[in-house]
Amino acid sequence: MSKRHELTDYQKGQIEGRIGMMSHTKIGEELGIPRRTVSSFVQRLAERESQENLPRLGRPRKTSESTDRYIVYAAERDTSQTLKELRNTTNTGISIQTIRRRLDEVGIQKWRAKQRPMLNSHHAARRYKWAKEHKHLTRDDFAFILYTDETLVDKDNDSHTKLVFRRQNKDEKYMPKNIQGKKKGKGLSQMVWGCFIGNKLGPLVFIDETITKHVYIQLLEQNLLPFIDLLHETGIHNIVFQQDNATPHCARATQNWLKAAAEQHGFTTMEFPPNSPDLNPIEHVWAILKAELYRRYPDTMYLKGSESMVREELRKRLNEIWWDIGEDVLNRLIDSMPNRIQAVLKARGWYTEY
Repeated sequence: MSKRHELTDYQKGQIEGRIGMMSHTKIGEELGIPRRTVSSFVQRLAERESQENLPRLGRPRKTSESTDRYIVYAAERDTSQTLKELRNTTNTGISIQTIRRRLDEVGIQKWRAKQRPMLNSHHAARRYKWAKEHKHLTRDDFAFILYTDETLVDKDNDSHTKLVFRRQNKDEKYMPKNIQGKKKGKGLSQMVWGCFIGNKLGPLVFIDETITKHVYIQLLEQNLLPFIDLLHETGIHNIVFQQDNATPHCARATQNWLKAAAEQHGFTTMEFPPNSPDLNPIEHVWAILKAELYRRYPDTMYLKGSESMVREELRKRLNEIWWDIGEDVLNRLIDSMPNRIQAVLKARGWYTEY
């Protein structure tokens, strides 16, 4: 059972200021305080008409309210510093464990930083501008956008984390059954290009050369245009082509080709903000493709044979998994697009959860 912590005066004031405006559950979620603690405090406040706790026995608290607030302020000002650095920064003379407890009392803990493409203020401004320009789009509008992208699939890169039951000691930690093996050296990889629109997958294309503007144009000519023509034949029009800002995509030759192709094959192109995989739902399709590869074929990283044989088997598996991705998956991704736009607006162009 976790140790109970006494509410600080600051927390009590935060709770009291929200009484009547939101539920106890909502107050707890917003402040990072258990709902039971919120409810108990509200009940005591009504009964005693005071925030003060009853006197109790026990060791006196080592820090004052102002010191607690300063610790929280210093931690939030530089979130990447270690607990030892935070202790030196605050110069409070208390132990690292006490600092950890004070932060834990207000719901602050050390977490692994999320990885996202690096953004600067220029990127954020362009993303924010793009989101404002497209916030009027509905779910149905997003269903007519043809999302495209490339990704690299590494045969040896199973990102799935193996969790094991063991005791906290070195003997069990390094038992063979508790180890997730990794291979030495650089393994075989396969570059792929794909696309989807609405709940329809487009072709999955395997690329075995560096993607230059000429390679990219040829890829689009041989794979994108036939797919767009097929969509027209099935009654899907008003298609909007999307691509990110990779160098081959933005080359003048590519842009000129796209302009001519759009006029001839009846589609328009979308200007896309930089460093914005969170606004391209095909990124989640790639994640599904790679995760399913290692889930369905756990022996993928151990495939043996010549490079051509291994590559052929890898392609076979990827192609099978690609066409098994269901319409429900694609529909959910399209459903998420209005929320993605709102997330970028809320973050004013900076990082989002997507």
